[in-house]
Amino acid sequence: MSTGAIKEKIEQGQAQLQKSCYQMVFSRMKGIPFEVKYWDGSIEFYGDETSRTANPAFRLIFREELPLQEMLADPKVRFGEAYMQGKIDVEGDLRDVFRLAVDNEEAFSEDLHALLKGFLDRQKQTSKDAQVEGVRYHYDLGNDFFRLWLDDTMSYSCAYFRSPEDTLHQAQLQKIDHTLSKLNLKEGEKLLDIGSGWGWLIIRAAKQYGVKAMGVTLSEEQLKETQRRIDSEGLNDKVSVRLVDYRELAKEKQTFDKVVSVGMFEHVGKENIPEYFKAIKSMLKPGGLSLLHTITRPREGATNPWLEKYIFPWGYIPSFREVAWELPEHGFHLLDAESLRMHYAMTTDCWARNYERVTDSVKERYGEEFVRMWRLYLTGCSVSFERTGLDIHQLLFSNGLNNKMPLTREYLYGGQAG
Repeated sequence: MSTGAIKEKIEQGQAQLQKSCYQMVFSRMKGIPFEVKYWDGSIEFYGDETSRTANPAFRLIFREELPLQEMLADPKVRFGEAYMQGKIDVEGDLRDVFRLAVDNEEAFSEDLHALLKGFLDRQKQTSKDAQVEGVRYHYDLGNDFFRLWLDDTMSYSCAYFRSPEDTLHQAQLQKIDHTLSKLNLKEGEKLLDIGSGWGWLIIRAAKQYGVKAMGVTLSEEQLKETQRRIDSEGLNDKVSVRLVDYRELAKEKQTFDKVVSVGMFEHVGKENIPEYFKAIKSMLKPGGLSLLHTITRPREGATNPWLEKYIFPWGYIPSFREVAWELPEHGFHLLDAESLRMHYAMTTDCWARNYERVTDSVKERYGEEFVRMWRLYLTGCSVSFERTGLDIHQLLFSNGLNNKMPLTREYLYGGQAG
C-alpha cells in the first residue's frame, strides 16, 4: 500500500472516530426530534425514542469535519464560531436548536470551575477605558444598523406587552410609560437617565411630566441621535444629553429627584456593582427614587463566553440577590420589584423576526459572518428568556425612607400617558 493510501486510510479512520463521538453525544439528547447530516453525507435521526415517528424539528448540517474535542473544550464559543463561519448550518427554526441545547446541557462537558475563574480574573482587570470600549464596540456599530430592526423609538431593551397582539412599537412605548409611572414624577423635578440610549425616555419624560431630564451615554452614535431628537422636538430647555461616565458625573456633585437606568447595568461589571450604587447614592436626593431595569440570573456565574467574546465585551449579568444585597449597604429601601422575563422573550423574538427581514442589507454592509453572528445572538436571547432562569427585573428603591408614595400600585396603571 502506498504512503498516500495509508494516509487516506488514517484520515478516514479519524473522521469515523469523530463521527462516532458526535453520535454518542447526540444520542444522549432527549426531547425535540432532530436530524444531523454529517460531513460524509450520511443523515441520522436523534431525539426521544417516542418521537422517532415524528418529523424532525430541524436538521443540523456539518459542512466539514469538526474535531469534537475542540468543540467540547468550549462548546458555546466553538459552536457559535462554527455557525458564524458557515461550517455548521441549520435547516429549520434556529430557536429549536437553542431549546434542545438548553434542555440537554448535561450532554456537554465543560470545566465550569476553570471557566468561572477565567471570567472573574477578566472582570477584576476591567478598567473604565475597557468598559467604555466594550460599550462602543456594541452600540457604535451605527444608528443605521440598529434602525434596521428596532422599532421607531430605537429602544434596545425589554418592551412591556399588555397583550400578545401588541406591536413592538406599542410595547416599547408602554415600557417607557410603565417605567416613568413607577418613578411617580412631578412637574419641575430633575430626572437622570444613566445609559439613556437613543433618548426616547428622557424626551417622553419631559413632554408628559414636565420634568427636566438629563441623559448620559458612552456611545457617540447614541449621543448624536439623541441630540438630533432633542433639537427636532424643541426641548433644549428641558432635555440634555452628555457623553460621560456616570461615575465622573457623580464627582460633579449634581443631585436629582429621580434616577433611572434601563438596560445599562449589564455593562457595569461584577467588580463595579458597589461603585454603581455608591454613585447613585451621591446623586439622588434624600427620599428620591431610583429605578433599575436589568437582566438578572438565579445564581452568580460567568457570562456566556461566546456572548462576551463577540457581542458584549466585559459584560456581566448579575444575580437578583447580588443587586438586592447592595441596596441596604448604601441606605436604599426596596419599594417594588417586578419580573419581565416573558416580556423580554417576546421582545427579542420580535427583534429576531425583524432582523431576518433585513439580512440582505446587513450582509452588504458587514458580511455573511456578521449576519450569522447576530442571528445567533438574537435567537439565543429569545430562547434563553423563554427556557432558562435568565430573567429581567425592574427594581424601584428610595434613598432612605420615602413616606409619600401612594399606598397601592394603582397609580402605575391608572394614569399612564397614551
